[in-house]
Amino acid sequence: MGRMHRPSREPSTVAICLAGALALAVAMGIGRFAFTPLLPLMQREGLLGTGGGAALAAVNYAGYLLGALSAAHLAAQPRRLVLASLLATAAVTAAAGLVHAMAAWVLLRGLAGVLSAWVMVGISSWAIGALARRGRADAGGWVYAGVGLGIAAAGTLAWWRGASGAAALWQQLGLLALLAAAVVALCWRANDAAAGGPAASTPAAAPQATRVHGGDGGHGGLILSYGLFAFGYILPATYLPAMARTLVDDPRLFGLAWPVFGAAAALSTLLAGPALARWSRPRVWAVCHLMMAAGCALPLASRSGAAIAIAALAVGGSFMVATMAGLQLARDRAAANPAPLLSRLVAAFALGQIAGPLVAWLAAQALGGDGLAPTLGLATAALLASAAWLHRQPDRQPGAPDEPRHPAAAPTR
Repeated sequence: MGRMHRPSREPSTVAICLAGALALAVAMGIGRFAFTPLLPLMQREGLLGTGGGAALAAVNYAGYLLGALSAAHLAAQPRRLVLASLLATAAVTAAAGLVHAMAAWVLLRGLAGVLSAWVMVGISSWAIGALARRGRADAGGWVYAGVGLGIAAAGTLAWWRGASGAAALWQQLGLLALLAAAVVALCWRANDAAAGGPAASTPAAAPQATRVHGGDGGHGGLILSYGLFAFGYILPATYLPAMARTLVDDPRLFGLAWPVFGAAAALSTLLAGPALARWSRPRVWAVCHLMMAAGCALPLASRSGAAIAIAALAVGGSFMVATMAGLQLARDRAAANPAPLLSRLVAAFALGQIAGPLVAWLAAQALGGDGLAPTLGLATAALLASAAWLHRQPDRQPGAPDEPRHPAAAPTR
């Protein structure tokens, strides 16, 4: 097979994957999800109570929603948006270890949510588009693996350096984020210099497959499915670690749950990348919803350690594949201008993950108990219904040009 022509001013495939993975590791693994392993430390040190932890999680979700709603207006130059957001993420992460007031933490966690949404939309618009143009959609798994790697890195640091205290960990994570952002910047600069000038900030316009005419542009089913995915995923992601703590007293054991969750997420995207280059994206997405439905249903049948471990693996091994499949499919469906549709999907995700804990709280108020069981049952049903809908969808919009797909074994350049 002849060598594919690569535009002279566009980074190499390796550079795209490295920059994309590190950007998502910082924005999502640290900016969003590092709070999960650090929360028990903050509570043990008396910095936060249960209500405070829930409030900070909620404001981060709200920030993610705000970032998603505004991202489409800022994504005209996605590389600048991403780099600025990474530097700001490093700053707000380190600052969380320097303040001790709830009001300051609320502001910082809200900003972290906004910044993570900007990076997710920016990377999904720039990096995935660049890979698609060179026929390397299979390499998208390396980009989205960054989320799991970031989760695993933050969880491992919290497990390994927990004795240093929450404040020190926030500062160490901020430094780690800054170093990763510097690598992203160097990666882009090196490729720009090799090309003889700065690379274009925006991807070249793809052949127009569909036009978005206001509202949801005819993509309401995709947007709803992505929101239901968030609703289903956030419940086990939030409550399974708490269930594990009730079964295992040793923090050295249950503290490993978050690194393992992240490692499963990273590995799943690497395995799914070649599959998505060959198979129908809607069907891969549907399989992910079936796995998450199993992760929601298992704790209803049993609260044993084995059931919780299997549920965690089912969710951890599918939520980033669903993210990758959904965003790639959306980009195909709105190839001429993907940022608005990507922004709507990310906004739907933010609404879904806000709704999950809220519905659980309302169920607890109405029915008594913790409200988790009926909410998990609702999430299971929603995920099964969306899986059935996705299974019937075509891989690409009628009339859309075929995207070149090459075997996963093709040389990565």
